[in-house]
Amino acid sequence: MVQEKKNVALGSVIAAIFITGFKLIIGLLTGSLGIISEALHSGLDMVAAIITYFSVRVSDKPADREHNYGHGKVENLSALIETILLLVTCVWIIYEAIHRLTSGETKIEVTAWSYIVVVCSIVIDYTRSRALYRVAKKHNSQALEADALHFSTDIWSSTVVLFGLICYQFLGWYRADSIAALLVAVIVLYVSYQLGRKAIDVLLDKSPVNTTKTVHEILKQHPEVLKYHGLKARTAGADTFIKFNVHFDPDLSLREVHEVCDKIEAEIKKLVVRSEVYIHAEPEEISHLENEVNDDIV
Repeated sequence: MVQEKKNVALGSVIAAIFITGFKLIIGLLTGSLGIISEALHSGLDMVAAIITYFSVRVSDKPADREHNYGHGKVENLSALIETILLLVTCVWIIYEAIHRLTSGETKIEVTAWSYIVVVCSIVIDYTRSRALYRVAKKHNSQALEADALHFSTDIWSSTVVLFGLICYQFLGWYRADSIAALLVAVIVLYVSYQLGRKAIDVLLDKSPVNTTKTVHEILKQHPEVLKYHGLKARTAGADTFIKFNVHFDPDLSLREVHEVCDKIEAEIKKLVVRSEVYIHAEPEEISHLENEVNDDIV
């Protein structure tokens, strides 16, 4: 499992290095802001891909004495860093595009290489994003999912740049390249928001709604469970940690209670990939209920 994640992440690093270098050379030779902005976008994608590669190497390390819950949040932290890098890119793209639009200083030499680099980028981005999404879904990896989102964004932004080049060369619309760059920035801003929100939610231990709903449904299917409360869930990288209290008939034997808890745990782990479940069993007694605070999460 770890090796598959490493391989797909390393493949993304190699692809990002090639795309960034290719775009930067052609962008500087032609003077196209659209292509140069795409090169910077891909450059940050390259940095993000490198961060992702090292994060997946660390995130799957087992828990140790200093990190009792493992190293999964390294993936979420890397996703947040990628967001910040994307925002930095947007600031430069927007500044340069507005400067060109207001000053009228736009000199672009559109050649066959301009189209080759953009089309080549779209093809590579498509293949890498599919590979990353497949492995991210398989191993529940937010870092790989973020990397896949980077490459998917490149597909759309490269398409916008391609449109700008066509308008500039065949329609004589010199502002098309700068407008295309602004559209790239808008796309990147949207992706940054999505990545950043998701990463921050995990780093702040926001409860995953789908997970808690799944646990609720499973508990309702066990008649032995008279009541449950204190359901809490959080994620760290690919891992999900779930804990809750359940009430049983006090006449049930310890063995019977243990068997039911094992069944519940197995069902949760079947539906929630890479989850750790902590169940605290309690007797359904009046004296116990009087001191209990009902903190069910609906």
